[in-house]
Amino acid sequence: MSTTRGRFRVLANPRDEGVWTFVSLPDDPTEPTEEAYELVDVAHTGHGDLDETVSGLRPGYVVEAELSWATEDPTVESLAVEKRTLYASADGVTNLFEAAQDAWENARAQGEAMASQVTRDTDGAVNGVLYVFGETQGAGDLYDEFVSGRRPIEPLVARVNENEEPGDREVFVLRPAGGEFVVIYIALAKDGLLADTVRDTYDLPRPDEPLA
Repeated sequence: MSTTRGRFRVLANPRDEGVWTFVSLPDDPTEPTEEAYELVDVAHTGHGDLDETVSGLRPGYVVEAELSWATEDPTVESLAVEKRTLYASADGVTNLFEAAQDAWENARAQGEAMASQVTRDTDGAVNGVLYVFGETQGAGDLYDEFVSGRRPIEPLVARVNENEEPGDREVFVLRPAGGEFVVIYIALAKDGLLADTVRDTYDLPRPDEPLA
């Protein structure tokens, strides 16, 4: 029986609410292998005793799992959650926060297609890192690529993890109304004030804690 064991980032599948997208992760994000960031569709159910564990995952979690390919669709043979980072996305948002607007205006002024910026709380402590990417005409849907996992966010998260204290993050993919650019906003503290503010501002659902 063919099996695959590895680390995966769990994403919501944009085509099917009953399916996760598992994105394979390299052990070292600075030196990804050829198999890094491959996408595997994994149903929420059909895994026997692990159904509750698999269905209780949340978008953004990092898991170590063994997948069996004994049938056409992969089944989960074992699974352990490593990190409980959360991912959320929103398209066509209005009232985009000022730091993202400023980052995009700076990128345009310098003729760049992307820019990054650190954000701070009212006490001056770093609370997040944002990236803006311009949507290139005729080059595909950048927002959809980030949300679906076809364009990995992992290198951005890895860069933040290298420079900040370890912990579970919240990652937001936002595209403002008009669709000119995409924002990746990484809040350093899961369930922190910044993450809560972004969720409330853009009416994003708060995932429940997992069953497992």
